[in-house]
Amino acid sequence: MTTILQYLDPLLFAVLPYVALFTFFLMTIQRYRAATFTYSSLSSQFLENRRHFWGMVPFHYGILLVLTGHVLGLLIPDRILAWNSHPLRLYTLEITGLALGLLALVGLVSLLLRRIGTSNVRVVTSPADWILHALLLLQVGSGVYLAVFHPWGSSWYAAAAAPYLWSIVKLQPQLGFISAAPLAVKLHVTGAFLLVALFPFTRLVHILVVPNPYLWRKPQVVRWYR
Repeated sequence: MTTILQYLDPLLFAVLPYVALFTFFLMTIQRYRAATFTYSSLSSQFLENRRHFWGMVPFHYGILLVLTGHVLGLLIPDRILAWNSHPLRLYTLEITGLALGLLALVGLVSLLLRRIGTSNVRVVTSPADWILHALLLLQVGSGVYLAVFHPWGSSWYAAAAAPYLWSIVKLQPQLGFISAAPLAVKLHVTGAFLLVALFPFTRLVHILVVPNPYLWRKPQVVRWYR
């Protein structure tokens, strides 16, 4: 099994990243030019609001802060490693990351259960929505799994994943940084590239035009008149 996975490494970590990035830039621009109106989250909040709130807000806060941590680890890996050189700071960062991952996971599961259990929402759910939710669940779930069973992720991310990602940017993929990683890490990285590739075809495009203002806006009241 390990040998088979090693043969897949060039495909998954040297070819897939460029396919994903090419698809992302090309189709995102094409969709914006051809169907600007679809740059929306296509919210179903008006169909059922209470469970939507308790799912969407935890998911957005959790995932945005986790992504911020990933970006910082990519941009300033040396400072992350210096921060983690002190045990207390390392524990604080690890526990915070795990808590945010769990927050995002709980919110996402709540959204998925709402979509499955509410008939009005289920009817307007497209196949792309189901695929997106499945990939997000796999990605967030695998991230929480890594935080629990492969600890000190902030350090090995800065030491191994960040150099690998920069090698992709420089058009000189260095598979040595990723080939020795555990299977769960490889699945997490592959899932990230798949999400990048599917980004232009899903409602995730709203991230590019709307900074999620509903995270801090005042509550809205919707009244139904029969």
